Amino acid sequence: MAITEHLSRICIPATATLREALEAIDRGGLEIALVTDDLARLVGVVTDGDARRAILAGASLQDPAERLMQKRFTAVGTNATRAEVLDLMRARSFEQIPILDAMGRLAGIHLLQEIIGAVSRPNWALILAGGRGERLRPLTDFVPKPMIKVAGRPILERLVLHLVGFGIRRVFLAVNYKAEMIEGHFGDGSDFGCHIEYLREEKPLGTGGALGLLPAVPVDPLLVLNGDLVTQLDVGQMLAFHADGGYKATVGVHEYVHTVPFGVLELQEGSIVAVREKPTESWPTNAGIYVLDPELLARVPQATYFSLPELVEECIDRNEAVGAFQVEEDWIDVGRHQELQRARGETENP
Repeated sequence: MAITEHLSRICIPATATLREALEAIDRGGLEIALVTDDLARLVGVVTDGDARRAILAGASLQDPAERLMQKRFTAVGTNATRAEVLDLMRARSFEQIPILDAMGRLAGIHLLQEIIGAVSRPNWALILAGGRGERLRPLTDFVPKPMIKVAGRPILERLVLHLVGFGIRRVFLAVNYKAEMIEGHFGDGSDFGCHIEYLREEKPLGTGGALGLLPAVPVDPLLVLNGDLVTQLDVGQMLAFHADGGYKATVGVHEYVHTVPFGVLELQEGSIVAVREKPTESWPTNAGIYVLDPELLARVPQATYFSLPELVEECIDRNEAVGAFQVEEDWIDVGRHQELQRARGETENP
């Protein structure tokens, strides 16, 4: 695997000197140099602090960097999620974590500034987190559905951090059932890299009614998501798709695949003319993710139960363009125990 030009700026061989390590740290501006072997495998790291401490201890700039490099370092695989990487960074106070492939070769580097400090987008996001989660009882007798943990982190926190990673800085949480648990966990959002405000539903308002509780009409398209999703949706691509298509509303679409567990017969006048053994069918389904033009908020009734699919259907009835954005990334709607088990990796995907 070839190291990219960007990564090569901070890479040095094990034979490099302390001066060359410092030059790599300076070139990359990341306060770290990565020591690699001839096969592009990461064998150690040298931080800015390592170099300074070595010099203060009397090391020469011509000394081998190998003497001060950290051979026991922290790295993640190529499949690590933003949430997992951020957890690790917070736990270990890291600002950079190398990415390695299965062979230990350098594949990239995660930077804290990119995960929680991405260029801010003007778009607001509304996460619907007020549901009771009847189908997940008895778990939801104690916690609201969006606060159920997957891999040690509440589903809702995963969503918030995912949005922050794409530059969303203003997030609204529509809350109702056990709202105090959600508000106590997130506060004003400052610990999560954003500003969080709460839309408190006195009664359930459906997937669309909470839009009427927004304190103002946003200037830019609004992103709306169900609060029980575990997904790696590319938020930037969906917003760009909406803008480029000139859509009034855009709906995230996920392919639902079902395999019939029996042989299916095609009959004609009492005779079997074809046999399909355990056929697989697929349908595009609503992924519970929307981008809405701000003017659509005026169509939402106040303090009334209302669903977002109704708003989408109204747009279609008016011959207004409605986009279908394909969610190709991982997507699980954690609405039932079976989906929760899938999200937790306790069962195989269907």
